[in-house]
Amino acid sequence: MAAGTIRYWAAAKAAAGVAEEPYDAEHLADALDAARAKHPGELVQVLRRCSFLVDGDPVGTRSHETVRLAEGGTVEVLPPFAGG
Repeated sequence: MAAGTIRYWAAAKAAAGVAEEPYDAEHLADALDAARAKHPGELVQVLRRCSFLVDGDPVGTRSHETVRLAEGGTVEVLPPFAGG
């Protein structure tokens, strides 16, 4: 298990009710499952539309079960943004 920080942006921040919180997980899927359990409701819906950065690297289409999290790492939760 690794401990780090999840940062929520825009609609994800509003749905979670916090800007960031700690994670304790081995993979991105585990961290997101814990976030869904902690913030049931709107965040569950918002996460379906989000993209993710793990320590600054885009997750893209990789399976969240295969994305390992590092001790002291950061997961950025990025909903779709309007504008350009």
